[in-house]
Amino acid sequence: MKEQKIDRMYQKISWRLLPFLLLCYFFAYLDRINIGFAKLQMQQDLGFSDAIYGMAAGIFFLGYVIFEVPTNLYFNKVGARKTFMRIMVLWGITSMSMLFVTTPTMFYVLRFLLGVFEAGFAPGLIFYLTYWYSGARMARVMAIVMLAAPLGGMLGAPLSTQIMTHMHNIYHMAGWQWLFLLEGFPTVLLGIMAYFYLVDHPQDAKWLSQDEKKLLQEEIQHHQAQQTHKGFKSVLKDPWIYFMALGYFSIISGIYAVGFWLPSLLKTSGIQSLTMIGWLVAIPYLLSAIMMNIFARRSDRYQERKWHSILPTLFAGVCLSVSVISGNFILSFIAICFATGFMFVGYTIFWSIPSQYLSGTAAAGGIALINSIGLMGGFVSPNIMAFAQSSTHSLVAGWIAIAVLLGFGSLLLWYAFHLKKACHPLNTLRATS
Repeated sequence: MKEQKIDRMYQKISWRLLPFLLLCYFFAYLDRINIGFAKLQMQQDLGFSDAIYGMAAGIFFLGYVIFEVPTNLYFNKVGARKTFMRIMVLWGITSMSMLFVTTPTMFYVLRFLLGVFEAGFAPGLIFYLTYWYSGARMARVMAIVMLAAPLGGMLGAPLSTQIMTHMHNIYHMAGWQWLFLLEGFPTVLLGIMAYFYLVDHPQDAKWLSQDEKKLLQEEIQHHQAQQTHKGFKSVLKDPWIYFMALGYFSIISGIYAVGFWLPSLLKTSGIQSLTMIGWLVAIPYLLSAIMMNIFARRSDRYQERKWHSILPTLFAGVCLSVSVISGNFILSFIAICFATGFMFVGYTIFWSIPSQYLSGTAAAGGIALINSIGLMGGFVSPNIMAFAQSSTHSLVAGWIAIAVLLGFGSLLLWYAFHLKKACHPLNTLRATS
């Protein structure tokens, strides 16, 4: 009877929160990667080199990393409503302002500011979910919210190319300018909505009964009693955090290499139609969405996180290698599709792990610290790809470097689990409800 009440409570919470948070994260991811599509017109219009583009794509993550930990540590004091509203309104305005770019300096500054203003959104969202869900359920929850990333590619790819194709030269604006304007504006509206739609804590939720609030509090407290870290200072001293972060770095490097450079790869392979490029880019993200859901449900069913995060990361590197060494376009594209899918599986399962280990300020700061270190992959991988393109006039060397990085990342994740095997067996935790 109690289990049925818990299931109904979580179902109510999920329908109330997850669709809105998914939508917000969808535009967050879209506003990060849309310069990958804008590049197809923007680079020629403005005369930017691949090196300039790679630096601008990556510099977003520098601004993000610098301000991420302070923003998330302050999350508890400010509250979810004000934090998400501030972040989303400012990043939406900055994203729209990209239409005014005319020089590399403007390009760098706006991308850096986009990172500064978005800092804390993803880790804040993950931290916010720890208010509502126990660790035993987090893989399924992460699979829903993190679905925003593949949806950003799957829906954003054809949407972006359609905007660039059909809005080009309307009111004397290029297609890429319309792209930034039309994809940035919804974020501002969602930021305002977040202030009125969300609540800061479960106890503030008028749509939950008092019995449900009590039941949820018991669930969360029972889960937190199993955790070893309670404060941020203890997190800073734990080597497990840093090995996890470096493993995450490799996954992020792969995801953003695909997000920023796959459109260009397809164009250099001989596909000139922006519409066709948009539809082809959507395919690996569609596969990713399917794979994320399957693996996340399996991970929650068996309460197994270790191999559900390590093996997909390794398989992603193998598939990426196959895409490089194959001389056949169809085989290479299929391999990239599965590489992308495995990256997102590793990404999803990865974020179900910290919530089983951290709580309170440890969760706020620890999640932000892991994300900060990991997101440097978003700075490094575009520049690796740009350097490869500039030096060899081919992306092959860049893809090989990313594949090796993914393989190394799987080893780092394995060692991170090895460190905690004796004192905190994450991979053997069982559902408590």
